[in-house]
Amino acid sequence: MAQDHQTDGTATADAMVAEADTGARNPSGIQGRAIIAICILWSLFQLYIASKLPGVLALATGFSDFANIVAQARFVHLAFAITLATMAFPLFKNSPKDRIPLYDWALLILGVSACLYLIFFRYQIADRPGLWSTSDVVMSAIGLIVLLICVYRSLGLPLVCIASAFLLLAFFGGESEWIRNITNYGGSSLTKALGHYWMQTEGVFGVALGVSTTMIFLFVLFGALLDRAGGGNWFIKVAIALLGALRGGPAKASVLSSMMTGMISGSSIANTVTTGTFTIPLMKRIGFPAEKAGAVEVASSTNGQLTPPVMGAAAFLMVEYVNIPYIDVVKHAFLPAVISYIALLYIVHLESLKMGLEGLKKDGRKIGVLMILILFLSGFIFLGVATFLMVGVRMLLEPMMGETVYAAVAIVAVLYVFLVAVAARYPDIAVDDPNAPVPHAPRLTPTLIGGAYYALPIFILVWNLMVRTESLDRLSPALSAFWATIFMIIIALTHRPLKAFFRGGDIGGEGRAGWGDFVQGLIMGARNMIGIGVATGAAGIIVGTISLTGAHQVIGQVIEVISGGNLMILLFLVAVLSLVLGMGLPTTANYIVVSSLMAPVIVTVGAQSGLVVPLIAVHMFVFYFGILADDTPPVGLAAYAAAAISRGDPIKTGIQGFGYDIRTALLPFLFIFNTDLLLIDVGPLKAVLVFVIALIAMLLFAAATQGYFIAKSRKWESALLLVIAFMLFRPDFFLDQVSDKYASSSGPAALSLMTDQASGNNIRLLIEGPDFDTGKIRPTTVVIPAVAGDAVTALSDQGLSVIEEGDTLLLDEPFPGTPHFEALGNEYDFYGDSPVVIAQVQVENDRLPKELFFIPALLLLAGLVLIQRPRATQPAF
Repeated sequence: MAQDHQTDGTATADAMVAEADTGARNPSGIQGRAIIAICILWSLFQLYIASKLPGVLALATGFSDFANIVAQARFVHLAFAITLATMAFPLFKNSPKDRIPLYDWALLILGVSACLYLIFFRYQIADRPGLWSTSDVVMSAIGLIVLLICVYRSLGLPLVCIASAFLLLAFFGGESEWIRNITNYGGSSLTKALGHYWMQTEGVFGVALGVSTTMIFLFVLFGALLDRAGGGNWFIKVAIALLGALRGGPAKASVLSSMMTGMISGSSIANTVTTGTFTIPLMKRIGFPAEKAGAVEVASSTNGQLTPPVMGAAAFLMVEYVNIPYIDVVKHAFLPAVISYIALLYIVHLESLKMGLEGLKKDGRKIGVLMILILFLSGFIFLGVATFLMVGVRMLLEPMMGETVYAAVAIVAVLYVFLVAVAARYPDIAVDDPNAPVPHAPRLTPTLIGGAYYALPIFILVWNLMVRTESLDRLSPALSAFWATIFMIIIALTHRPLKAFFRGGDIGGEGRAGWGDFVQGLIMGARNMIGIGVATGAAGIIVGTISLTGAHQVIGQVIEVISGGNLMILLFLVAVLSLVLGMGLPTTANYIVVSSLMAPVIVTVGAQSGLVVPLIAVHMFVFYFGILADDTPPVGLAAYAAAAISRGDPIKTGIQGFGYDIRTALLPFLFIFNTDLLLIDVGPLKAVLVFVIALIAMLLFAAATQGYFIAKSRKWESALLLVIAFMLFRPDFFLDQVSDKYASSSGPAALSLMTDQASGNNIRLLIEGPDFDTGKIRPTTVVIPAVAGDAVTALSDQGLSVIEEGDTLLLDEPFPGTPHFEALGNEYDFYGDSPVVIAQVQVENDRLPKELFFIPALLLLAGLVLIQRPRATQPAF
């Protein structure tokens, strides 16, 4: 009976994934085959445009349209997404799920026609930029309407409502005197607005859809192929083999396996079901309540998108919005992700201690806790030093390889065949029944070696993203994903027949099974992209409205007024906004909306309060809270999926999961004020120190939230743990209380202070002047590098020109294209009655290192350990 309940729960969870991610409609017959064919065609199209084939075919045939299709790929991409959204997602709950009704065929034809119109009439459209014809306007209106319908059927009503609100602002915002005063937006005609949204790359076909076309699809396809070939199950089995026999082992294995599968999955819900189908029943078997078992899986799965080197789809958008290489996004995300996952493992361990739980039985020799910790940390450390290791290997191979890739391909091919030959000596990694009467944790060695070849495509991906030498540049994320996907296709097609060859088995039968895995991977890759494709298109409406109307100024001013210019209150409001929007929006759309509206506001308010917040920190802040929305009740879809498997209450599961994720919610606030956590301007040795101290602080914070450290904590002990964690996270806060961080000067003396600084030192300029829109005097802060012995050169290098007038330093308007034009030239009225001035110049004082405050924090921790030690009733492990 229990097994029947479990089977029903898994089926329900799979249905939720289909309804939320891949489409709940599965018609039979020719309509079902049509959906499959279009999915395969979409995946093959994305591989085609990512390859060199378009250029090669264009040169070989002289037919330029082979190459031109790459430039038009956004239109085709959205046409595929609209087609599959219309075919795979019923429009209403009572719409047929076993067939596609006529009205859906009509919507499909209209939507695809609106997209392909931009391709077939591209030359005529180019001849009339901004002068849109009647047919342009009609097709734009049709395209927007069908797109919003597709968003509704695949993602629900929230994003439709938000996009519609921005459309109304574009059409009618000019009639509001308040909006006109803030944004100088005088309104837009229907023709101009529709053309802006559909006929050019400022709206629907903007940056977000471009990133979805060129990067996101390939990473999603890579993950789908890896999962269908057996890589997802290998991750789960390795995690169970490594951690399953420990106290609360299945829960710890859930954390590790969800982290690994999260690297290749763009969906928290799919990740929850993929790993949770196996780990949630095991957690319940050893004593976890249903809600806590589901919550562990939810917290693990939602955080999977934070894990480098492959992060959620929003990470690729971050590359475009922040304008930094993807490798830098990975570097900044690395430390918080590691700390977050280790802290979740610790939380699971504390829960197991509180409940007195044991682990799974395991045959053979058990691995010690210390060795597991070393293995676990070594995996992260490997990712951190992979660049140096790979560059070293590349330099050794340089004489043989030069600039060619053939030697590298040969080496990888030999290594792959060798690993498959070794794996063939062990039984295949089958999907075990989690409801087995006496579940056992598998042995680590055969499990790890039996699927080690699955790590090769991930290695290729990381290699291409990270390795750079004198003769070899890093590949773009799109090309990196392309080559990793090509190798993953080879693995999906060949690993089964190769094993059969080495075992003397049925090569033909295994070859057909491999072909089936490949085809299913193409299908699932496309179906997993439906929601992302239409979401990035709809999010383009919001971005297009901002560029057309300056809407971010309206929302920014409202938020600024509510926060009273207080950065902490502003960050809290942005966090709440991300969580609320994330209840109804996928992570990608949530990130686009909130970052477009609020990232500039956070940077501006921070600068006004004297805190220069790096743009990447702001975008990471929004990214984190967008992901956390997936387990935030009452609409956390990942929590509902986990509850369907565990048979627990979804609201309680979501609340418990969010409780586990408080540690993750803390990190964004910390790295806004302590950018060391993002490894910004941090060297290797300091990075190690930051990691160790931040990890200890996060573990103490987790212990405080769980009310259990070495023993059950009293309230004052939990409070002391929080104080110690804060001292470790923010030692500069205490240093600022006893020593001024900056030396300040104004007027001509400020130039002398700048002159005395060594080259490269940071100089803070506190600037005041009339706001361009309101005319009110407001402050801001910019940072420039010093030039030893020459303040004027330091300023002019940044495009700033200063005029001394008595005791005042007047600032001229910076020229467009200079580093601070966006922050100053567009924000201040340099020709008003009141001048823009440099009110103060600040440089850092030479004072005690902030790390000295680690000493009292660690002494307090030692004292707390001595107090709790006598109350411990069971061993720690």
